[in-house]
Amino acid sequence: METVAGSIMVLGAVVAVLAGVGVLRFRTSYARFHAAGKASPVAFMIVAVGASLDLGWGGASRLAVAVGAIVLTLPVAVHLLFRAVHRTTPGDHLVVDELVPAERRPY
Repeated sequence: METVAGSIMVLGAVVAVLAGVGVLRFRTSYARFHAAGKASPVAFMIVAVGASLDLGWGGASRLAVAVGAIVLTLPVAVHLLFRAVHRTTPGDHLVVDELVPAERRPY
């Protein structure tokens, strides 16, 4: 079982490395956030599955809580980063900017 768990964890590490390469290679900050926000939780979930196979029920339940926390909080954090970059960066790279009406409203 350790071989299967180890190979699953290595697969998760490969996905994390690919996410890191995407963060370094993409041109716009939007693409970089997308690579970091989508691939890193998937990599964590894959590694958590492998680790839970190795740890048993006690470790698996703790890892399930950690995966749930990441899945619930990371999309919100990435959305807030997208929003901050959109507000502070000149946007000549967008063809249609649907956030302009929302940014003109007073809060």
